[in-house]
Amino acid sequence: MAKRQETTTAGDSGSPLALTNIRMFLAFRVLFNARFYYPVFTVLFLDYGLTLEQFALLNTVWAVTIVLAEVPSGALADVFGRKRLLVATALLMVVEMALLAFVPLGDGRVIFLVFLANRVLSGLAEALASGADEALAYDTLVAHDLAHQWPRVLDWQMRVQNGGFIVAMTLGAAVYDHSLLNRVLAWFGLEGSVHPELSMRLPIYLTLGFALLALWAVLRLREPQTRPPRSEHAPLRLLLGEATRLTLRAGGWILRTPFALAVILFAMTLDHVLRLVVTLTSEYYRLIGLPEASFGLIGSAVAVLGLFVPRLARWLSERYAPGWNLLGLAGFSVVALALLALFLPYLGVLPMMAVFVALTMTSFFTSQYLNAVTESRQRATVLSFKGLAFNAAYGAIGVGFAALIAQTRAGLTGTHPDWSAAMVQAGAFRTAFAWLPGYLVLGLVLAALLCLPRLRRRERVVDGR
Repeated sequence: MAKRQETTTAGDSGSPLALTNIRMFLAFRVLFNARFYYPVFTVLFLDYGLTLEQFALLNTVWAVTIVLAEVPSGALADVFGRKRLLVATALLMVVEMALLAFVPLGDGRVIFLVFLANRVLSGLAEALASGADEALAYDTLVAHDLAHQWPRVLDWQMRVQNGGFIVAMTLGAAVYDHSLLNRVLAWFGLEGSVHPELSMRLPIYLTLGFALLALWAVLRLREPQTRPPRSEHAPLRLLLGEATRLTLRAGGWILRTPFALAVILFAMTLDHVLRLVVTLTSEYYRLIGLPEASFGLIGSAVAVLGLFVPRLARWLSERYAPGWNLLGLAGFSVVALALLALFLPYLGVLPMMAVFVALTMTSFFTSQYLNAVTESRQRATVLSFKGLAFNAAYGAIGVGFAALIAQTRAGLTGTHPDWSAAMVQAGAFRTAFAWLPGYLVLGLVLAALLCLPRLRRRERVVDGR
């Protein structure tokens, strides 16, 4: 009865928004991705009592968890249903945020273990949500003969998700700043003060609230009956085995396809370095003298900028060849990192915004060029393989950056015994950060050496020489 009522409503209005699944899909995308602690991501970990090395290692654990869970998650969605997977995702988000919201302070070992559990649960949630919500929403349109409306739904999704991101970035950074909160309370004539121990948890509390709302949204979803459940026809172990075989087959195709290999290697090289920098933004902003309350405003400005970057990437892709676009993007990224390594007071925010632009364009070019050369029957598998490569590289650089920070910290402690812990940490961060431009150049050169001979051999075969 519920399905018949939903069909009639959709048919009468002609709008996908009349479908509960579509509305809940949009709500879930906003609630799951708009996390209030993102503008203070690095300093939040540090203020809880963790070190930069632990921060880098925890994010490596997060990336490795996604790598390990991403492949079987698609089979799990087919076996158990997309809604069940999304309910599990929302529950994981609730638990991961509750851990940070209520962990006691003071014991560094306990705090690290709690954050470790948080990163594992967060990685699992990211992997389980990947594609399941989109597949359920698209199948809902198919079930109601509205598949042609999918671009319209995507347009709404990007806009509302970006709006939620702007709100989360601005409000999250504002409530994290206890001095700003106290000034606001005084302006309203309210007595009392907000302590730093409370204000640093406020972005976590807000995100926990969003997690509960995300759980409410997915519980309202209904599995569209576009095909019989696969659990009746194939055991889980066979589906997981088939997913593994498809991944290996796609990997072999990539190795035999020079253009696809070049796109993945160049994009992977850019992505994992740029993504590392993005995760370190709040610590970088602190070192160039920006107040914590401004972090969210900067994040909102980046979100607004993100509305225009895809249009620029599309224009470049239509006007120039892939090789020129990747070369230009590589040069742009190296220059941005070199300027960041100068740690220019206040002005250092400009090259950081350039990093966000480069990361968005990397994603755009990768998606466009890979989809253009990949056959439909293995498109999802190739893109999944690309995701595995990206996250594996990100995990590796996290380990390397943590080791570099530890080594540099030890060296600075020995040569500057009069420095405070904060000065040593800042010095180690600056020194380690300065290695990134050269590391990116080296990675790009290695990618070129691996790809160019294959591309030239392919051109000779095509030209008949």
